Amino acid sequence: MERKYKQFETRVIHTGYDSKEHLGSLSAPIYQTSTFTFETAEQGERFFAGEEKGYIYSRLGNPTVSVLQEKMAELEEGEACLAFGSGMAAISAVLLSLTKTNDHVLVSQGVYGCTYGLLKLMEEKYNITHDFCFMETSEQIRSLIKPETTCIYIETPINPTMKMIDIEMVTNIAREYSIPVVVDNTFCSPYLQKPLQLGCDVVVHSATKYICGHGDVVAGLAIGSQELMSKIAMTTQKDIGGILAPFDAWLLIRGLKTLPIRMDRHCENTMKLVEWMKKHPAIKDVYYPGDTSHPDYEIMKKQMKYGGGLFSFEINGSKQDVQNFLNHLKMIKIAVSLGDAETLVQHPATMTHSVIPEDVRLSMGITDQLIRLSVGLESWEDIRDDLQQGLDHLTID
Repeated sequence: MERKYKQFETRVIHTGYDSKEHLGSLSAPIYQTSTFTFETAEQGERFFAGEEKGYIYSRLGNPTVSVLQEKMAELEEGEACLAFGSGMAAISAVLLSLTKTNDHVLVSQGVYGCTYGLLKLMEEKYNITHDFCFMETSEQIRSLIKPETTCIYIETPINPTMKMIDIEMVTNIAREYSIPVVVDNTFCSPYLQKPLQLGCDVVVHSATKYICGHGDVVAGLAIGSQELMSKIAMTTQKDIGGILAPFDAWLLIRGLKTLPIRMDRHCENTMKLVEWMKKHPAIKDVYYPGDTSHPDYEIMKKQMKYGGGLFSFEINGSKQDVQNFLNHLKMIKIAVSLGDAETLVQHPATMTHSVIPEDVRLSMGITDQLIRLSVGLESWEDIRDDLQQGLDHLTID
């Protein structure tokens, strides 16, 4: 794909939209319509037959959604993008498209709780099995690839342990076996990491997070080759119907314009907080791939621009101590999302990953003492002070 603008900061604003095609409107119009009219019955026939391009029905395509899709395909440096009503709608559409009964999926050790739930559902209903793998070495990956493996699915950084996976290593092995690789890029956004450029086949996002950036949209995205995205569009997206509404697409288009600025601030704040927390006596461990002491720091440097806007930490205490700390926070909000302007905190063991059996959860490194912090755009000193007064209650109460 030829790219009109070289720099990401320019492309995120101007790509995918030409005001001349929309009556000069600077902002992309919201085409709030369920269906579209045909000039003649013959034109309708040509549209449905695929002989002529045009909009038919908003479940099959919408001009506002198309602007978002073109913009995201450009930013991820892929050929095509599909927008969905949620991140899980995007993930499920992709995984269902790449598998059939009796197939096998190889998955990174530690994934979002609902992704885990989807994998269990696919196994129970369709005998699509899966194995978890730390993916630290090529030997680990090769040992778990089976003749029926049709997909490798990874998160990096992994939610919420912040472990990194070398995308190039995984894709090089997958290419030997002709297995497509899907990467959840939610934690990074295309500003920090471009998995398609590292050899993966599909990138998925919960666009609810950094792509939106303002906590007012639930959405998902999948980016890949034109051939694969067309297949997904005409099967699991069209027939299951997890589409994105035009107004939500418009909010994402608006949010994207400030993505680079927001991500710079998220990352800057996070690095300062990590340095502070590493020295705090109440903190047992801090997990952040942008920290030079993180075991996967070299992988982060190789495939990410910065370390990201999230980190996890363990406190010296019990589950009750963790909840006591959370309950005494004042500015920081207890919520399970991430990537918003507000700083958000959550307890993975009882929230986002509560669906995962305890033994599996612990094998992923998700203990009762682990807390995940999505660092917002506030002054980092104010975030620090709120964390401090919350930690003070571990000894006061």
